[in-house]
Amino acid sequence: MISEIWALTIREVKKWIREPILVFMMIIQPVIWLGLFGQAFNLTGLVQIPLSNLPPEITQQIGAIFNQMIGSIFGGTLDYFTYMAAGMLSVVILFTSMFSGMSVVWDRRFGFLNKLLVAPIARGSIVMAKVTSSVIRGLFQAALVFSIAFAFGLQAGNAFNVLDLLGVFAGLFLLSIGLSSLFIALTIRIKSWEAHMAVVNLLNLPLMFASSALFPINMMPDWLQSIAKVNPISYASDLVRAFILHSHSVGLDISRIALNFEVLIAFAVIFSLIGIVLAERGLRKG
Repeated sequence: MISEIWALTIREVKKWIREPILVFMMIIQPVIWLGLFGQAFNLTGLVQIPLSNLPPEITQQIGAIFNQMIGSIFGGTLDYFTYMAAGMLSVVILFTSMFSGMSVVWDRRFGFLNKLLVAPIARGSIVMAKVTSSVIRGLFQAALVFSIAFAFGLQAGNAFNVLDLLGVFAGLFLLSIGLSSLFIALTIRIKSWEAHMAVVNLLNLPLMFASSALFPINMMPDWLQSIAKVNPISYASDLVRAFILHSHSVGLDISRIALNFEVLIAFAVIFSLIGIVLAERGLRKG
């Protein structure tokens, strides 16, 4: 089964490489968010407190209180752009995963799926190949957006290192597996790209905004907080921020990281199994 998954994954990746416009279109939207909204709504530039006429010790105390308030809201950073840029990595994975099911639709339309269904391969390998190729694309695009975010002004913690970087992409890896499997499971029986687009457009904005990717959960209404707390994108975003904002003075919150990893692992495993089961049933019906 591994050889089957690998062969089908290589095919999917080659299709993607031959269409560089797809890479560009997947990246340009998060970059626009980073460049426009991330900078425009940065509290560092919006909030200015006139303290020049106060004694220095009072100025320091007020500044410390203000910084503590902003830091508690945005997870330890005083810069909203940094908060948002870290969350946008999860959004990039969401955007990429949305179209993982589209490949099934096109394979069905052009007859390639029928050839796979009569071949002596496991139907689950078809789904896992789609998921694997989606993970590769998602991580590649997340790495590009991460680099661009640094160029735009993302401020990582002073203890951020290679191990933290690996932790960031481990979390994104799990999120990508879960989301890709979710979208494939939802669209496995869809035969038209119009219906597929209707499904993904129905889900993408709620998944993005009902999470901590762009806004802190504690600033949301109570009913929206309940949704955001079960959204896997919230856990991935929180995990990414925990690693990126890692500093010598604060250190890593191991319990927080462990919880996020546990949720993401469960999410990835459960929806991978669901995708395989639905593939065995749905693809058999053609």
